[in-house]
Amino acid sequence: MREHIEAARQRQSRTARGEARGQAKAPAGWKVEQEIVREGNRRLRAEVDRLKAAVRRSLGQQLDQLGAADLGTRVDELTAEKERLRDDLAQGLARIEELTSKLTETEDDLASARTSLRHMIRSENL
Repeated sequence: MREHIEAARQRQSRTARGEARGQAKAPAGWKVEQEIVREGNRRLRAEVDRLKAAVRRSLGQQLDQLGAADLGTRVDELTAEKERLRDDLAQGLARIEELTSKLTETEDDLASARTSLRHMIRSENL
């Protein structure tokens, strides 16, 4: 049991000496310098995050502006197309009305011709 206790004491003294050497080897201002570097890194990370957010916002605004301009142009194109189609529809309806009237007139002429032909056939048969 005593051997284990002595071995543990020796290990502890070795690690304590190793830590003391490590601290003794480091310059006195090393911890301060290390903390300054850490703080600088924190500031730089915060600035990078802030700049990334600014770039995202800027790109979003540019996309919105481009989208709005494109949408305005597209709305104008669609409005012009709608007017053109409306005119085509009006012309088509007028043409349908005209052809319907001609068809009715032709049907009336055909009915008259048939009636005249029947009369003529009857009068020839008599």
